[in-house]
Amino acid sequence: MTLINPPLLVHGGTHAARAFRMMVRDLSHGAQGITEADDLKVTQLATPGIGVRVGDGSAVIRGAMAWGQGSYTQYNVGFHSVPIAPTGVSGRSDLLVLRVEDPEYEGVRNPEKDDIGYFHVIPNVSANTVSAPAGMTAVALARIDLPANTRVVTDSMIKDVRTIANPRRSRQLYTASPGEDQNWEGNKGSWADWPPAARFEVPVPAWARRARIVMTVSGLQVLGSIWGSTAFRLGGVQGQSIQIDDGSTRGDSDSSVRINAISADTIDIPAEMRGTTQRLQGMVLLAKDNAGYLQSDIVTTIIADVEFEEGI
Repeated sequence: MTLINPPLLVHGGTHAARAFRMMVRDLSHGAQGITEADDLKVTQLATPGIGVRVGDGSAVIRGAMAWGQGSYTQYNVGFHSVPIAPTGVSGRSDLLVLRVEDPEYEGVRNPEKDDIGYFHVIPNVSANTVSAPAGMTAVALARIDLPANTRVVTDSMIKDVRTIANPRRSRQLYTASPGEDQNWEGNKGSWADWPPAARFEVPVPAWARRARIVMTVSGLQVLGSIWGSTAFRLGGVQGQSIQIDDGSTRGDSDSSVRINAISADTIDIPAEMRGTTQRLQGMVLLAKDNAGYLQSDIVTTIIADVEFEEGI
């Protein structure tokens, strides 16, 4: 295979359209899909009827016909209405896609007078379809699952199947260590915020839809016999708890051991938390039947690993 010349962007050179499409492909890392979470969202018509509407947004559509075709960009401004055929005695599922039909590779559309990119309805797809058919240059936006005898499409019939081409991610590590002993032995049988050093103010990106969080309290001292759980809470969302104990069957109140408490979970970010700063707090619960207690001190290290991810 030969190199495509001249490379972009050489002064005085003549560049084929596919050279720009390959640049789009390279910049999007070969991925396809919508650009941001709210792009090209499909909803019912303003006055529900036999159709849907597609909102503002843009997408990258990877060419499916040949290597070197590259990727296309397409954007929509305002609401675009798309008719959906009514159903009769049987229900039906239709797939709504944003399709590109480039006459250099397929079809007979004329770019001077025809829409090369357009919203396209694929009727009678299976009820679990979430992507465009193989070989079609298109990205799937929604599957419309229509009951029998339907002439009005509502949001409850619209299954969002959009994917983000390159979801944004943001990861931050937070560390702390107590400057003095921080003991906990009270409030047994219910969750409490502890240790105080495991407390961080975390900015939540406006685009975040989920977070992966690992809270580690390393070198936590157990004095006596304990049994309980640790977890974390971001704002009002608590992560999965883990069990902790001193491993003792004697109930020796004078025993001492150090443990590492690690709790991790993937949590959904509620809309009201996005674009705000939320407290990330370590938590502990101790059983009432054990007399021991916990201590974090100057040799205890707290590590919070927080990664936010964009999603639909």
